[in-house]
Amino acid sequence: MALPISVVPAGEGWAVRSPAFENDMFFQGGAKAETTARRLADQYARAGIAAEVSVFLRNGALAGSFRHPAMALELTAA
Repeated sequence: MALPISVVPAGEGWAVRSPAFENDMFFQGGAKAETTARRLADQYARAGIAAEVSVFLRNGALAGSFRHPAMALELTAA
């Protein structure tokens, strides 16, 4: 199962939430929140952990979701 990362309305701004981190991240603009969420998901994927970003509209509807499959970790010979 992929690590969920959500972009949700928060007051007049937007929040990025995930069980992977203790505190929500808050942004004034939705674009910045989505960009941050997708970058985080990419970092998890590069570390071998699949992640899925879900972006929600102010009315609660799902605007879209983006899957970031886990990437195989490269092993180097010692």
